[in-house]
Amino acid sequence: MSEPTDIDNDDEAFAESTLTQAIENQIETDNPPAAKATFNKLTLVGYEREEILNLMAHVLAVEIDAMLDEDRPFNTQWYESALRALPELPPENS
Repeated sequence: MSEPTDIDNDDEAFAESTLTQAIENQIETDNPPAAKATFNKLTLVGYEREEILNLMAHVLAVEIDAMLDEDRPFNTQWYESALRALPELPPENS
């Protein structure tokens, strides 16, 4: 039987993979436009694809956490602003 840390690691890997896939879909569909614009901007200044996807997934995770904590809809305006501010990361709610 696995240790609880194995389950936690599996959950974390799944969440990271899911967030990254969501970001890739946003870039591919250009929805929201800030996703593709941010990806292009960070590529131009020398960031690697994996690092860009991780930064963008972090922003998405922060918004999802806030949405769940505050029981509110997804804040697209905040999300797009936070994407455009990358590579500066938004503060995380504690």
